[in-house]
Amino acid sequence: MGAGLLMTDAYKCSMAEAGWPLREETFSSTHRRGGLQVVPFDLEAELRALLPRADAGDWAFLAASGYELGAGVKAAVALAGEVRVRALPRFSVFNEREPLFTVTGPSAVVSWLEPLVLTWSYRIQVATVAVLRPDELPAAVATVTCERQRQLVLETLDAVGVPAPPITVDASGYVERVAAQARALVEVVGAPERLFEVGLRAASCVEQHLLALEGCRAAGLTRTSHVYGARRLGLTPVGTMGHEHVQRYGADEAAFRAMVERRPGSASFLLDTFDTVRSGIPTAYRLIAERPAARDSIRFDSGDKEAQYRFAVAEARARGLFPVMILEDGFDVSQTRRFEQLRRELGWAAEAQVYGYGGFLVAQTAGTPLTRDRVSAVYKLTQTGARPCMKFGNEAGAGKQSIPGQPVVWRRVDGAAGPFGVVGQHGEPVAAGYRLLTGAAPLAAVDVASARAARPEDLRLVHSPATQALVDQLTREAFG
Repeated sequence: MGAGLLMTDAYKCSMAEAGWPLREETFSSTHRRGGLQVVPFDLEAELRALLPRADAGDWAFLAASGYELGAGVKAAVALAGEVRVRALPRFSVFNEREPLFTVTGPSAVVSWLEPLVLTWSYRIQVATVAVLRPDELPAAVATVTCERQRQLVLETLDAVGVPAPPITVDASGYVERVAAQARALVEVVGAPERLFEVGLRAASCVEQHLLALEGCRAAGLTRTSHVYGARRLGLTPVGTMGHEHVQRYGADEAAFRAMVERRPGSASFLLDTFDTVRSGIPTAYRLIAERPAARDSIRFDSGDKEAQYRFAVAEARARGLFPVMILEDGFDVSQTRRFEQLRRELGWAAEAQVYGYGGFLVAQTAGTPLTRDRVSAVYKLTQTGARPCMKFGNEAGAGKQSIPGQPVVWRRVDGAAGPFGVVGQHGEPVAAGYRLLTGAAPLAAVDVASARAARPEDLRLVHSPATQALVDQLTREAFG
């Protein structure tokens, strides 16, 4: 049946229009943290149920909101059913940083899926706690935000054969908690116009997110990344730029120019796909200098944002530029207060600094420890056309680096030596002592034995020769 076209984030629309909507691309979903976890449902079937369909008025609403989409995107949506999915089987156990699945198809469609796919992290965590840490289950699901979230908990526990503890639905309390968090942010920045909401992917379901938006609206916020939520509640859909857009073009300047030259209006430049200070900020400023009246913005993401911010302000002053600074990625009241102090210290105008909030508003108010941030669930572009790609960012060590190509999981067979799992590439010969887990038949029950047999020293992330060769090649191309 599919999901409504508007059930995604607005930046997906701008990237589709500034990219190649019909190009074949591959995206992969992983959890960066959380250790061993359980897959409680058929990943491919669930993904196909999310494929977008256009309902009456969807295209017109997007156009009226500044996100008019052309023939390429519309053709991609018409081809949504032709995507290819390679996934871990139901009831398998996977490790952090192992790909749950890849999906390959028209760029605009496989990109569009991201926010809804990331909501799956809640159900996966419910199953994991129920099977591997059952003593934690009653507290983890005692209170939920809406009837749909309660239904998801019951379906998940039924799937893994665990009785459900008492569950209370507290929708009105949730709305009030979100509103209180949002009001605290408004108090720090002085005006709700300087805040926007980006938390669809942090929710357990669309219904929960609509409640969160009610709370945000009660506090005076008028902008959200969730297009359907904006239409439903009379808000304004907004979006910036994602890492996939820069990965798609292979360089900051090509990606930034595509956004400027293929879409009208102001542009927002994401800085950290390769390196914020060495590449992102200087490249963004070159383009901003070419059109100083456009009111373009820059968005900080990973790494030491305070050092990056100081550098960005100093460079802007030296070049006579006045970009809007956008600050997101895990911001809360304390961080917002700190960056407001920095803004005043450096003399940056209040109207030229805005903040986006996701998990702080949507997840930290939900009454459960089972949040997307807890496992760091991500959905990344791994191949565009025939070219593998990856995100580097500014984190220490592996940090937010993604795995390129068309990754699959090899699982160690019983009695063999070596790591618990290896991240290989589709079509690569599987090493001795391992079997291909991606695409295997569903299991009859959760593979608890595999989880208990895995020693901590066996759970390090290991790449196959083909995967490591791609990582090495792309690292050389990015950094020389």
